[in-house]
Amino acid sequence: MVDSETTVHGGPVHENHYCLSEVALFRDLSRREMADLAVHAPLRTVASGQVVYSPQRPTDTLFIIKRGRLRLFRIGPAGQTVTTALLGPGTVFGEVPLIGIRMGGNWAETLEESVLCLMSPQDVRQLLLADPRIAARITEHMEERITELEHRLTDLACKALPERLASTLWTLTKRTPAGSVPEPVRLTHHQLADLVGATRERTTTALGELANHGLIRLHRAKITVTNRDRLLAYADGAGRTPGEQAPSE
Repeated sequence: MVDSETTVHGGPVHENHYCLSEVALFRDLSRREMADLAVHAPLRTVASGQVVYSPQRPTDTLFIIKRGRLRLFRIGPAGQTVTTALLGPGTVFGEVPLIGIRMGGNWAETLEESVLCLMSPQDVRQLLLADPRIAARITEHMEERITELEHRLTDLACKALPERLASTLWTLTKRTPAGSVPEPVRLTHHQLADLVGATRERTTTALGELANHGLIRLHRAKITVTNRDRLLAYADGAGRTPGEQAPSE
């Protein structure tokens, strides 16, 4: 879904809101330091399904996700999309070589209405690089992103579609507090198909398989994960019989 592109710089600014309060990069800062930094990171609200970063129209802005969820993806020679990362609240992305964050030909698209904070490269240089606490957190963040990318590539290469789908749904609900019921995943079958690299029809069939195993409940326009532990076990191959291999896609 790359036919809808928006320019987030023109959106409304929400005043008196600390954009950075839930971002891991800034968790070592005091409330006063957070407030001073937030002045340089105004908020923008972006509708679902909007491309906020495109290699065709690159920008050197640092994007900080306050609310919502986005995916990073690449477009293959035949027009197919491959999702390389799923990003949620508290994560950052953009083309900011100063702090080692690059898009590398990726696009960024909102999966739901999202609230983003924007920071210019000048503010990144003056406010982020000058603070060793933030610099250390940036290193941690990039290590986590590399690990997540390795997991996604492993899923694409080694897992059957239902397992990839289970892994993706687990990732989409991983911010759920222990002992709590996950919030429903509000994505269409087409959106999920883009995330797991499959057709909508095959994705719908795989969702039915997960539902038959009691791992999810399907409702109109939303999916509820019933047991995250079992879902993760299934994603790791627990649904196979001994000696069975994941079928080739």
